[in-house]
Amino acid sequence: MLPDFNSPAPALASPLGPATAQGPAEPVSRRWTSLYGLVWFGFWMANLVPLQLLLPQQLEAIDPASKVYDFAVVNGVSGLVTLVALPLCGALCDRSRSRFGRRRLWLTAGAVAFAAGLIVTGAQTTVTGVAVAWAAGMIGLSAATAGLTAIIADRVPEDQRGMISSAIYGPQALGVVVGIALVSAFGLSPMSGFTVIAVLLIVCLVPFLTAHRDIAFHAEAPLSIGELLASMGSSLRNREFAWAFGGRLLVNLANSLGTCYTLYFLSDGLKVPDPAGSLLVCTVLYLLAGLLATAVAGVLSDRLGRRRIFVALAALLQAASGFLLASAPSLTVMLVASALMGGGFGAYMAVDQALITQVLPDAESRAKDLGIMNIGSVVPPAIAPLIAGVIISSEHAYPLLFALVGAAAAVGAVLVYRIRSVR
Repeated sequence: MLPDFNSPAPALASPLGPATAQGPAEPVSRRWTSLYGLVWFGFWMANLVPLQLLLPQQLEAIDPASKVYDFAVVNGVSGLVTLVALPLCGALCDRSRSRFGRRRLWLTAGAVAFAAGLIVTGAQTTVTGVAVAWAAGMIGLSAATAGLTAIIADRVPEDQRGMISSAIYGPQALGVVVGIALVSAFGLSPMSGFTVIAVLLIVCLVPFLTAHRDIAFHAEAPLSIGELLASMGSSLRNREFAWAFGGRLLVNLANSLGTCYTLYFLSDGLKVPDPAGSLLVCTVLYLLAGLLATAVAGVLSDRLGRRRIFVALAALLQAASGFLLASAPSLTVMLVASALMGGGFGAYMAVDQALITQVLPDAESRAKDLGIMNIGSVVPPAIAPLIAGVIISSEHAYPLLFALVGAAAAVGAVLVYRIRSVR
């Protein structure tokens, strides 16, 4: 259950005042938090179920002999697109003005575009078609993420951001479990699976859009490409921001490398009789550990007023997961490693999002800066299959892949401790 706060929150639909560097003083309500978490549940399901199950199944049906290479290429293309789209959409979101609200506008348009991209992806019968359609969907996801993450800095006070981060990342594994369970229980084809999660994405979004209203901002001049590039460079020159970005990038890359080829690892590496069923069990363990760690870490971080120690320890827990699986690969170890990875990643992201909002260089360019920071969350799942595909094809294959998981997470923990402005 989400923690209650003594101060009453304003009505969801009432307009809010201008943003400050610390965000509004009024706490958000549990209802607002629940609706916000529901949106993230829909987005996690729509983004990660294809990566975990639908795309691997679709590509295996199209070209079974080259499925690892094809999966790497599809995600490599989408990763490059996302790398450009995230900061661009964030900067444009900061400069957008409409009666509908600048964050709500980008969230709505992006979600619709992403849902359409999912359906089109499911209809493809060639690797090229899958790559193009999935990359187009990532543009929609980038637009929606720009508005959705900026709402935290706009609307949520600093002393609630650990709890809000839990509402974001708590639904992550749950979305994957529900999506995989739906596809498996009803025997859905990739086309049907993509369509179902696209519809569920919109269903999860509507309640929040109906309730939330953006805060007021002053009008700004149009943004030129030169100004955008200069602004991005300025943000990354901020040391605290850069350390936080590096830590997030590496920890998310570790998690993505450890999970992107799970289905193929179970079938080809461990040769289990029911890879899809074993994948569901691993995901459930990941979910349970992640939910527990997310709830505990987020609340404790808020109460103690500390971020770095939670983020670093959670990253090290993921590192242990990778090193364990690299040293003794088996189904039993895989189950243990899934729980460690889920708990570590859940705790990490629950607190890391709160930490991120405290190192943003400029209160008036939150969406742009969060767009840059979101590269560290969205791009790793896209580029991880490309990196992992090369490693799996080498002599050392999966053990080397999981050793890299451990190393990336460990270095990410070190980078977090380079941040000095946040306790």
